[in-house]
Amino acid sequence: MSTLSIIVPVLNEGSHLARKLSLLQSMRRRGVEVVVVDGGSRDDTLAQAHDWADVILTAPRGRASQMNAGARAASGQILLFLHADTVLPPWAHERVFEALAPFTHAWGRFDVCIESPLLMLEVVSWAMNTRSRWTGMATGDQALFMHRSLFDRVGGFPDLPLMEDIAMSKLLKQQVRPVCLRECVRTSARRWEQHGVWRTIFLMWRLRAAYFFGADPRGLARAYGYQPRDTCHER
Repeated sequence: MSTLSIIVPVLNEGSHLARKLSLLQSMRRRGVEVVVVDGGSRDDTLAQAHDWADVILTAPRGRASQMNAGARAASGQILLFLHADTVLPPWAHERVFEALAPFTHAWGRFDVCIESPLLMLEVVSWAMNTRSRWTGMATGDQALFMHRSLFDRVGGFPDLPLMEDIAMSKLLKQQVRPVCLRECVRTSARRWEQHGVWRTIFLMWRLRAAYFFGADPRGLARAYGYQPRDTCHER
Protein backbone atom coordinates (compact mmCIF):
# COMPACT_ATOMS: atom_id res chain seq x y z
CA MET A 1 0.00 0.00 0.00
CA SER A 2 1.21 3.51 -0.79
CA THR A 3 2.32 5.73 2.05
CA LEU A 4 1.39 9.38 2.46
CA SER A 5 3.51 12.30 3.68
CA ILE A 6 1.86 15.61 4.62
CA ILE A 7 4.28 18.50 4.14
CA VAL A 8 3.56 21.71 6.05
CA PRO A 9 5.62 24.84 5.27
CA VAL A 10 5.63 27.26 8.22
CA LEU A 11 6.92 30.69 9.16
CA ASN A 12 6.21 32.38 12.50
CA GLU A 13 3.20 30.14 13.17
CA GLY A 14 4.00 29.42 16.81
CA SER A 15 0.82 30.95 18.21
CA HIS A 16 -1.44 28.29 16.72
CA LEU A 17 0.74 25.64 15.05
CA ALA A 18 0.44 23.00 17.77
CA ARG A 19 -3.35 23.19 17.61
CA LYS A 20 -3.34 22.79 13.82
CA LEU A 21 -0.86 19.93 13.86
CA SER A 22 -2.87 18.19 16.59
CA LEU A 23 -5.64 17.74 14.02
CA LEU A 24 -3.34 15.51 11.96
CA GLN A 25 -2.57 13.08 14.76
CA SER A 26 -5.35 10.60 13.98
CA MET A 27 -3.93 10.22 10.47
CA ARG A 28 -0.43 10.04 11.89
CA ARG A 29 -1.48 7.11 14.08
CA ARG A 30 -2.57 5.36 10.89
CA GLY A 31 0.85 5.65 9.33
CA VAL A 32 0.71 9.08 7.69
CA GLU A 33 3.99 10.99 7.99
CA VAL A 34 3.90 14.68 8.99
CA VAL A 35 6.81 16.83 7.80
CA VAL A 36 7.14 20.42 9.05
CA VAL A 37 9.50 22.74 7.17
CA ASP A 38 10.37 26.05 8.82
CA GLY A 39 11.50 29.03 6.79
CA GLY A 40 13.43 30.82 9.54
CA SER A 41 10.79 31.64 12.15
CA ARG A 42 11.62 34.15 14.86
CA ASP A 43 9.11 32.79 17.35
CA ASP A 44 8.65 29.36 18.94
CA THR A 45 7.35 27.64 15.79
CA LEU A 46 9.96 24.87 15.90
CA ALA A 47 9.28 24.17 19.57
CA GLN A 48 5.53 24.06 18.93
CA ALA A 49 6.02 21.47 16.17
CA HIS A 50 8.25 19.21 18.26
CA ASP A 51 5.67 16.75 19.59
CA TRP A 52 3.38 16.79 16.56
CA ALA A 53 5.56 15.90 13.54
CA ASP A 54 7.74 13.01 12.39
CA VAL A 55 10.26 15.21 10.57
CA ILE A 56 11.14 18.85 11.35
CA LEU A 57 13.64 20.74 9.24
CA THR A 58 14.54 24.20 8.05
CA ALA A 59 14.90 25.53 4.51
CA PRO A 60 15.37 28.90 2.81
CA ARG A 61 12.25 31.02 3.29
CA GLY A 62 9.51 30.70 0.69
CA ARG A 63 6.76 28.11 0.31
CA ALA A 64 8.25 26.64 -2.87
CA SER A 65 11.69 26.20 -1.32
CA GLN A 66 10.23 24.80 1.89
CA MET A 67 7.85 22.39 0.19
CA ASN A 68 10.58 21.09 -2.10
CA ALA A 69 12.83 20.51 0.92
CA GLY A 70 9.99 18.73 2.70
CA ALA A 71 9.39 16.48 -0.31
CA ARG A 72 13.07 15.52 -0.39
CA ALA A 73 12.98 14.59 3.30
CA ALA A 74 9.63 12.78 3.17
CA SER A 75 9.38 9.01 2.89
CA GLY A 76 5.88 8.79 1.40
CA GLN A 77 5.06 7.65 -2.11
CA ILE A 78 2.24 10.21 -2.09
CA LEU A 79 2.89 13.83 -1.14
CA LEU A 80 0.27 16.26 0.20
CA PHE A 81 1.18 19.93 0.64
CA LEU A 82 -0.78 21.65 3.41
CA HIS A 83 -0.67 25.33 4.34
CA ALA A 84 -0.40 25.94 8.07
CA ASP A 85 -3.71 27.85 8.13
CA THR A 86 -5.63 25.08 6.32
CA VAL A 87 -7.40 22.11 7.92
CA LEU A 88 -7.97 18.79 6.16
CA PRO A 89 -11.35 17.03 6.30
CA PRO A 90 -11.66 13.85 8.40
CA TRP A 91 -10.23 10.77 6.70
CA ALA A 92 -8.54 12.93 4.09
CA HIS A 93 -5.76 10.37 3.72
CA GLU A 94 -8.23 7.67 2.67
CA ARG A 95 -9.81 9.96 0.09
CA VAL A 96 -6.39 10.76 -1.33
CA PHE A 97 -5.49 7.07 -1.56
CA GLU A 98 -8.80 6.31 -3.30
CA ALA A 99 -8.36 9.20 -5.73
CA LEU A 100 -4.84 8.25 -6.81
CA ALA A 101 -5.10 4.44 -6.60
CA PRO A 102 -6.25 3.91 -10.23
CA PHE A 103 -3.23 5.80 -11.58
CA THR A 104 0.55 5.52 -11.56
CA HIS A 105 1.16 9.26 -12.16
CA ALA A 106 -1.62 11.53 -10.92
CA TRP A 107 -2.36 14.59 -8.80
CA GLY A 108 -5.34 16.32 -7.30
CA ARG A 109 -6.74 18.79 -4.84
CA PHE A 110 -9.68 19.29 -2.47
CA ASP A 111 -12.42 21.85 -2.69
CA VAL A 112 -11.73 24.79 -0.37
CA CYS A 113 -14.06 26.49 2.10
CA ILE A 114 -12.98 29.83 3.56
CA GLU A 115 -13.90 29.88 7.25
CA SER A 116 -16.06 32.97 7.69
CA PRO A 117 -19.69 33.92 8.39
CA LEU A 118 -19.50 36.34 5.45
CA LEU A 119 -21.72 35.21 2.59
CA MET A 120 -19.36 36.79 0.09
CA LEU A 121 -16.58 34.44 1.12
CA GLU A 122 -18.87 31.48 0.49
CA VAL A 123 -19.26 32.84 -3.03
CA VAL A 124 -15.48 33.24 -3.32
CA SER A 125 -14.98 29.61 -2.24
CA TRP A 126 -17.53 28.42 -4.80
CA ALA A 127 -15.87 30.47 -7.52
CA MET A 128 -12.40 29.13 -6.67
CA ASN A 129 -13.60 25.52 -6.79
CA THR A 130 -15.62 25.98 -9.98
CA ARG A 131 -12.79 27.76 -11.77
CA SER A 132 -10.41 25.00 -10.72
CA ARG A 133 -12.64 22.32 -12.24
CA TRP A 134 -12.98 24.24 -15.49
CA THR A 135 -9.32 25.12 -15.89
CA GLY A 136 -7.57 22.17 -14.30
CA MET A 137 -5.55 24.59 -12.15
CA ALA A 138 -5.37 24.65 -8.37
CA THR A 139 -4.14 26.86 -5.56
CA GLY A 140 -2.13 25.93 -2.50
CA ASP A 141 -5.17 26.59 -0.32
CA GLN A 142 -6.76 23.50 -1.90
CA ALA A 143 -4.11 21.14 -0.48
CA LEU A 144 -2.42 19.76 -3.58
CA PHE A 145 -1.53 16.06 -3.48
CA MET A 146 0.31 13.88 -6.00
CA HIS A 147 2.34 10.77 -6.59
CA ARG A 148 5.99 11.35 -5.78
CA SER A 149 6.88 10.05 -9.24
CA LEU A 150 4.88 12.90 -10.81
CA PHE A 151 6.39 15.46 -8.44
CA ASP A 152 9.85 14.28 -9.49
CA ARG A 153 8.92 14.22 -13.16
CA VAL A 154 8.01 17.94 -13.20
CA GLY A 155 10.96 18.91 -11.00
CA GLY A 156 9.01 20.06 -7.94
CA PHE A 157 7.66 23.53 -7.27
CA PRO A 158 9.27 26.32 -9.31
CA ASP A 159 11.26 28.45 -6.87
CA LEU A 160 9.06 31.53 -7.02
CA PRO A 161 8.20 33.91 -4.15
CA LEU A 162 4.53 33.93 -5.22
CA MET A 163 2.32 31.98 -7.65
CA GLU A 164 4.35 28.82 -7.05
CA ASP A 165 1.07 26.90 -6.78
CA ILE A 166 -0.17 28.22 -10.14
CA ALA A 167 3.18 27.47 -11.78
CA MET A 168 3.16 23.97 -10.30
CA SER A 169 -0.41 23.35 -11.44
CA LYS A 170 0.58 24.33 -14.96
CA LEU A 171 3.45 21.85 -14.95
CA LEU A 172 1.28 19.07 -13.53
CA LYS A 173 -1.60 19.78 -15.91
CA GLN A 174 0.78 19.33 -18.86
CA GLN A 175 1.14 15.74 -17.66
CA VAL A 176 -2.44 14.97 -16.60
CA ARG A 177 -5.53 16.83 -15.42
CA PRO A 178 -6.17 16.87 -11.66
CA VAL A 179 -8.55 14.76 -9.64
CA CYS A 180 -10.90 17.28 -8.00
CA LEU A 181 -12.29 16.08 -4.67
CA ARG A 182 -15.48 17.71 -3.43
CA GLU A 183 -14.60 17.28 0.24
CA CYS A 184 -13.60 20.67 1.62
CA VAL A 185 -10.43 21.76 3.29
CA ARG A 186 -11.09 24.71 5.58
CA THR A 187 -8.78 27.68 5.31
CA SER A 188 -8.44 30.84 7.37
CA ALA A 189 -10.21 34.03 6.32
CA ARG A 190 -7.79 36.24 8.24
CA ARG A 191 -6.27 37.90 5.16
CA TRP A 192 -9.66 38.53 3.60
CA GLU A 193 -11.05 39.98 6.81
CA GLN A 194 -7.95 42.04 7.55
CA HIS A 195 -7.66 43.66 4.13
CA GLY A 196 -11.30 43.59 3.01
CA VAL A 197 -13.03 41.03 0.79
CA TRP A 198 -13.40 43.12 -2.36
CA ARG A 199 -9.96 44.65 -2.05
CA THR A 200 -8.42 41.19 -1.71
CA ILE A 201 -10.41 39.82 -4.66
CA PHE A 202 -9.30 42.63 -6.94
CA LEU A 203 -5.70 42.36 -5.74
CA MET A 204 -5.58 38.63 -6.48
CA TRP A 205 -7.15 39.09 -9.92
CA ARG A 206 -4.66 41.83 -10.71
CA LEU A 207 -1.67 39.79 -9.54
CA ARG A 208 -2.72 36.70 -11.48
CA ALA A 209 -3.30 38.73 -14.62
CA ALA A 210 0.10 40.37 -14.21
CA TYR A 211 1.74 36.97 -13.70
CA PHE A 212 0.00 35.62 -16.81
CA PHE A 213 1.45 38.50 -18.84
CA GLY A 214 4.98 37.90 -17.55
CA ALA A 215 5.39 40.19 -14.53
CA ASP A 216 8.29 39.50 -12.15
CA PRO A 217 7.00 37.28 -9.30
CA ARG A 218 9.20 39.20 -6.82
CA GLY A 219 7.33 42.42 -7.49
CA LEU A 220 4.02 40.57 -7.28
CA ALA A 221 5.05 39.07 -3.93
CA ARG A 222 5.79 42.51 -2.53
CA ALA A 223 2.42 43.78 -3.78
CA TYR A 224 0.79 40.84 -1.99
CA GLY A 225 2.58 41.68 1.25
CA TYR A 226 5.42 39.13 1.17
CA GLN A 227 9.08 40.01 1.47
CA PRO A 228 10.69 37.57 -0.96
CA ARG A 229 14.19 36.36 -0.18
CA ASP A 230 17.00 37.09 -2.61
CA THR A 231 17.61 33.67 -4.11
CA CYS A 232 20.83 34.95 -5.67
CA HIS A 233 22.44 35.61 -2.30
CA GLU A 234 20.69 33.67 0.45
CA ARG A 235 21.93 30.20 1.27
